[in-house]
Amino acid sequence: MTGDRAGDYRILHEAALRDYLAGLPDLVALLGAEPVSWSITEVGDGNLNLVFIVKGDRGGVAVKQALPYVRLVGKSWPLPLSRAHYEYLALSKQADLAPGLVPALLHHNETLALTVMELLEPHIIMRKGLVAAAQYPRFAGDITAFMARTLFFTSDLALSAAEKKEGIAAFAGNHALCKITEDLIFTDPYRIAEQNRWTAPYLDGLAASLRDDMDLHVAISRLKLKFMASPEALLHGDLHTGSIMVTDSQTRVIDPEFAFYGPMGFDVGAVLANLLMAYFASAGHERAPGERAAFEGWVLETVEQVWNEFARKFLDLWRAGAAGDAYPASLFAGETGAARLEAERQAYMQRLFADAVGFAAAKTIRRIFGLAHNIDFELIEDPRRRAISEARAVRLARAMMVETGAFPAIADVTGAARKLRDWMPEFVNG
Repeated sequence: MTGDRAGDYRILHEAALRDYLAGLPDLVALLGAEPVSWSITEVGDGNLNLVFIVKGDRGGVAVKQALPYVRLVGKSWPLPLSRAHYEYLALSKQADLAPGLVPALLHHNETLALTVMELLEPHIIMRKGLVAAAQYPRFAGDITAFMARTLFFTSDLALSAAEKKEGIAAFAGNHALCKITEDLIFTDPYRIAEQNRWTAPYLDGLAASLRDDMDLHVAISRLKLKFMASPEALLHGDLHTGSIMVTDSQTRVIDPEFAFYGPMGFDVGAVLANLLMAYFASAGHERAPGERAAFEGWVLETVEQVWNEFARKFLDLWRAGAAGDAYPASLFAGETGAARLEAERQAYMQRLFADAVGFAAAKTIRRIFGLAHNIDFELIEDPRRRAISEARAVRLARAMMVETGAFPAIADVTGAARKLRDWMPEFVNG
C-alpha cells in the first residue's frame, strides 16, 4: 500500500514513528499488541538514511526514512528526498523481475520519504559476515539470478524502444544520486578533494601517484562517460556487499536508492569489486591459517561463479526468445543467421565483461581513497597491515582499469589476485 501525499515532510524519531505506524491498520495487525508496547530501535549504519526496526508481539517490520541531507556528512550536504521514491520504484520493479530476492514492500509515503518493508531476520549485512570469514553457499546463485533478470528484462534485448524510453524517463530525475557516484567514484579519488581520505602515512605516495597517473585519468574518464551516457538497463546503482543481506540459505538485495538506467557492467563490477576487496582484506585480519585459506579460496571461487553464472543466465534469457527491439529475430533467420546472432551474443558478453572489470577497479579505488570506505579494510586495526591489504587491492585495480584487455576472462582476474596476495608495497621496506 502507498500512503497519501498530504502533509509536510518531517523526520520521524521514535515517538512520532510510533504514532504514524499506529495509524496504519494493516501494519498494526502485522505487529500486534498495543503500539505503546512496540520496541523501536534505530539501526541505520549507512551513509544516507534513518533505519528503524519495529517489533510487536506478532511480528516486526523495517522502516526506512530518507533524510534531506547526507547523514555521513550532515546538513552541509543537502540531498533530495525524492531518492526514496526512486528506491520504492526500483524495489517494486525488482520484486516483479526477481521475486524472493528483495524485501517485501509493506507501505510507502512519498511525502515523508518513508518506506516500510519486510523485516529480514536472521539475515545480516553480507559485508559484516565476510569480515567474520563467513561463507555463503547460495550467494553466487542468488545474486546472479538477481542481476541477470533485472538487467536483461529492463534492456533493449527484452523491451520495445518505447517501453525502454519510458523506463529511462521514470528514473531520469534521480540525477542527484548519480552525481554522487560521478564525483565520489569517477572523479574525486584522482584529484585533491576535501573529503578524500586514506590510510596515512603509508598510502600517501600511492594517493599522490593516482593524481599524477594520466593513463589512469583517461581510463576512469572513459568509464565515467559510459556511466553517464549508456542507459543500457535499470541498475541497482549501489550493489555492494553492504546492500545485500544474507543467511546460509537466503539472499536479499536492499537499498536501491541509486537506481537509474546505466551500463550493466556497473552493477556486475560492483559485486566483483566487493568480493575482491574482501579477499585482499582477509590477510589483515587475525585468523587461523586454515580458516584464512578456506575463506580466501571460497571468495575467489565465488568471484568466478558470479561472472560465469551471470553470463550463463543472461544468455539463457536472451536465447529463450527475446522480444526486444534490439537484434530483431527477422534479421537472423536460418542457420547462418542463428550462428551470426550467437557470435554476436558472445561478443556482447565480452564487452559487458570488460565494462565490469573496469567498473570493479573504479569501485575498489574509491573505497580506499574516497569518502566512504569499507569495513573490510577499516576493521583491520593495525594501520600498516591495513595499508598493505589496500595497496594490493589498488595494484590489481589499476591494472584492471588501464590494462583491461589483459583480463579477457574472469580466471585472469582471480589469477592476478592470487599473485598479489603476498606482494609487499614499497613502504614496507621504506
